[in-house]
Amino acid sequence: MKRQLALGAVIAILVALAAFFLGLKVNLHPENQKPGKFPEQLVYVRSADDVVDAGVLFTSTNSPSKPLAIIWVHGWGADFYTPSYVGIGRELAHRGFPTISVNTRMHDIGNVEKYTLLGKRVRGGGYWGITSEDARDVAAWIDYAQKLGYSQVILVGHSAGWASVARYQADSQDRRVAGLVFASPGVGYSTQPEDPQLLAQAKKLVDEGAGEDLIRLPQRSTPSFVSAATELDIANTSRQYKDFFGTQTPDAAITRVTCPILAFFGSKDDIGGEKDLALLTSSVRRLAHGPARVDTAMVANGNHEYVGEEAQVAEVITQWIQKEVEGH
Repeated sequence: MKRQLALGAVIAILVALAAFFLGLKVNLHPENQKPGKFPEQLVYVRSADDVVDAGVLFTSTNSPSKPLAIIWVHGWGADFYTPSYVGIGRELAHRGFPTISVNTRMHDIGNVEKYTLLGKRVRGGGYWGITSEDARDVAAWIDYAQKLGYSQVILVGHSAGWASVARYQADSQDRRVAGLVFASPGVGYSTQPEDPQLLAQAKKLVDEGAGEDLIRLPQRSTPSFVSAATELDIANTSRQYKDFFGTQTPDAAITRVTCPILAFFGSKDDIGGEKDLALLTSSVRRLAHGPARVDTAMVANGNHEYVGEEAQVAEVITQWIQKEVEGH
């Protein structure tokens, strides 16, 4: 009997290991994208402060009933050509929605976003970019879509990109934005204060004109850095934006957003899930003002990048647009 139990335990372990490695094999191949069926074009814009951003336009030959385009904004450390973004853009185009996967000045871990008139290099990206400035990039992409003939856009922000599109719309209330989509957003608000030593170090470097110097972030499992200017910009972000959905803040920035909102996570996402979506929805409903409608969804088997589930993401967004945006 004991030997049978032991054998059963061994078999169970082997099955679990096989499932684990099979999952790795199936899910972690973002490079396996289907070829595009419609025209694809590299495109560029220049922001109001002279930053040139790149993107890719997935053109649809089956135009929807309204002249509407989708603008997909990347997450931290990512860029417009991240494989799953390309796959989602192709799937959206297949469903009749022209899509632009775009860079902002925050793309990748680090980049040279521009040079000043005096020839000084200005860095961007996750380590060096000033997050509160990338609304200028979002505005440039909306202007570009309008020049192409699209009078309305859906702004999609993935991961950290959700905060970029959310802040843009809360501040601008741009009437050209017909809806916001948050793919794996950050929900909730931490009352834990910023590290005073880290802030003091960042402020000192910025005051000395050394804002691009990197400082090491403590309490991280792997070495992680951020520039002094970036850290100070994040620390100075008001509570209205840090608690965007109003989980603890009655005057949260979302009270200035009136267009419909869709938020979703993958069922295998390591950032959030159904509980976060429930918190988001209940929080927004308690606010005196806010979006016309908030919808949520879960992407079955989707990880944080939605690798292998690009078609499902496109279908979720398409159905929401057709029902909640074009249906009005």
